[in-house]
This record gives sequence, C-alpha cells and structure tokens, in this order.
Amino acid sequence: MNRISYSALFGLVAAASVRAAETAAVAAPSNAVEAPTGRAGAQEVTDLLERFVNWLHDFFPGVDEALFHWLACGILFFAAILLRHIITNIIFHYLKKMAAKTETTLDDKLFPALEGPTATLVMVLGIFSAVTVLKLSPQVDRWVSAGAKISALTVVLWAMIRAGGAILDHLEEIAHEKHMTVATFMPLIKKTLFVFAVIFGVLVIAQSQGLPVQSFLAGLGIGGLAFALAAQDTIANLFGSLVVVMDQPFKVGDIVKIGSNEGKVEDIGLRSTKIRTGARTLIVIPNKSVAGEAITNFTRMPQRRVDQTLGLTYDTTPEQLESVLEDIRTVLRDDPGVHKDLIVVNFAAYGASSLDIQLVWFATDPDWGKHMAVRERINLKIMRAVAARGLSFAFPTQTVIFDGPVAKQMAARKA
Repeated sequence: MNRISYSALFGLVAAASVRAAETAAVAAPSNAVEAPTGRAGAQEVTDLLERFVNWLHDFFPGVDEALFHWLACGILFFAAILLRHIITNIIFHYLKKMAAKTETTLDDKLFPALEGPTATLVMVLGIFSAVTVLKLSPQVDRWVSAGAKISALTVVLWAMIRAGGAILDHLEEIAHEKHMTVATFMPLIKKTLFVFAVIFGVLVIAQSQGLPVQSFLAGLGIGGLAFALAAQDTIANLFGSLVVVMDQPFKVGDIVKIGSNEGKVEDIGLRSTKIRTGARTLIVIPNKSVAGEAITNFTRMPQRRVDQTLGLTYDTTPEQLESVLEDIRTVLRDDPGVHKDLIVVNFAAYGASSLDIQLVWFATDPDWGKHMAVRERINLKIMRAVAARGLSFAFPTQTVIFDGPVAKQMAARKA
C-alpha cells in the first residue's frame, strides 16, 4: 500500500511538471531566440487549447466567437478551481488517510508538504491557460508566456524544497531516535541545501527567460579570483562549518571551551557558532576560528576529575597521619558519587607550614552541579574524619627568631 501511494504521488507531480513545461511555452508568437522545439511545443499547446475552444463552441453556435473566448476563459478558470478542490479535498485527503495506516512517518510529512504546491500549480496552469485563450495582443501574449514560465518553475521549486524539507525532517527524527550525532547538525544541513536549491532554481528560471546563464557561469571563472578575495572570510567560515559538520567535535547543548571562550553551544550556523557563557552572555564565534582553535568538550567527559591538596599541622604524629589517610580512603570508597577505578590519597610532601596530603579522584557524573554536590559531601566527611582524630588543618604561619647583640639588648630591656 505504501508503494502504491508513493507511485500515485510521484505520477501526479511528474504530470504536473510536464504540463507546466508545456504551458510555459504557450501563446506568444515565437521570437528569434527560442529554440525550434520550444516553438513546436508552444504551437502544440496553442492548437490544443484552440481545439478545445472550437469543440466547446459547437455546443453554443449562436454565441459570438470573441465573446465565447471570454466564456472559455471563465470555464477554464472554473475548471482549475474545481480541480484544485478535488486535489486538496479528495485526492490528498485519501493519500493522507492511507499514509496514517503505514508504519513509516515519511509519507505523513511528505503528502501535507506537497499538497499546497500541487494545488498552486494547478491554479497557475489554469490561470495562464484561461488568459491564453483570450487571444490578446502579441505583446501581452509574450508577457503571459514569461509569467507562465516563471510561475510554473517557481511552484515546482517550492514543491522540491517542501518535499526535501519533509525528507530531512524524517531523517532528523530517525537520527534523534537512534541517538546519532548527525542529528545535531541537521538544521545546518537543511540550511545549506536550502541555499543551494534556491540558487539552482534562480538559475533555471533565468535560463527559461533566455538570459545568458552559461555566459554568466563562465564569467565566474574570470571573476572568481576577485570574488574569492572579497569574500574570503565568508568562504573560510563556510569551509569551517563543513569541518564542524564532518568532524563533529560538539553538538548543540554541549558545554565546550573554544579558545578562551567557554559556554553552552546554542546554535551551529553556516557562518558562525553561538555559545552561551556562564554569565548568560552570548558569544558568536566565526566558524573559521572554530575550525582553527583547540576545542575542549566538557559534556563528553565520562567523569570529572578532582585534584585537591590538604594540609595538616606539623604536630601531627606519623601514626595519626596514617590513620587519617585510611579514613579519607574509606570515605572516597564508600561514597556512591565517586568513581572507584582511581582513588589516590597519599602523604605527598612537607609543605612550608603543613604536612601535605594529595587527593585525586573522579566524580561519576560529569555534570557540573552534581559534581559540586559530591565534592561538597566529600569535603564535609573529610572534615569530620580529621576532627574525630583530634587533628587540625594547617594555615600559613611564620616564626621570627631574633638573635645577636641587638636582640639580646631588646630582650634585657623588656625583662
């Protein structure tokens, strides 16, 4: 059933596209720049419409021919409205009901996306066909022909963009369900493809109007150097965005440090990457800088490292120091927020005013808030363990010793 619905849709779009191409060549007397095949196609469509008007006129022989062309114009316009109603309220309604019964959600997005462009294309073809049968002046016919080409191609381009957007939305949904990294970059991919589709559509429309598109593209080779020099920053940013998409060092929502800037990634665009700092300020970094800087991704840490130095007073005995070291090791081993693969607690050095104990451990959750909660809990437990042993933490102190004749005289005077 799914294949039948897709076949029906694609057949409808293909038929509309062919009809748009034929109508785009209608009505106007051919000028010198049109190809023979274009003149033949225009003549065929014109003859077809003329035969339709003559066939319709046979039913109303008493009506003046000029007046009947206006009547035929109204009939064609009404037929376009009726066909548009059939397409939107019957055909697409039936297709969407069939799509709701299928397992995939692609058709649920694709049919609504194509409904508007298909209905619009029918109206465009109907309006220009209705105007064509009026047999207006050659100048007006040329305007009608140009308008038909531009309108039909614009609607087809719109349909392609809508269909492509529906497909990309479906792929993004699948990527999110499977937790694929590319899901983060789907907005950037959609923006890029949209820009290329618009550029392609503009070139096709320009070509349909007889503009020298090939000469323009060939001229880009000559002016490419000047353009590259003038837009080198923009081009560098575009290449930087491609590097970010391909290498995927971070995604939207990650906490990163890019150069000296640290914050949460809010958006990855074609030109720049936006990060929100801890102070809630927004930093916009050009993608060429992102590609050239060292990137630290804190979100992808499996655990968060804690490195501390504790100092006990010098009146601590070796036995007391050994006991408090074992107490601290027990605190770290028993806490569920501490990763058990690496716990280091050692008497590290004789400090200037303390006996230094070095602690190295990892919080199981890299989230900053949860890591700080675990760190606070551990510090409080260590304080209680040190107090239970009757020990105290050291703080910087200095002892000044006076010696020599002057110091002795001062001591004698004080005595």
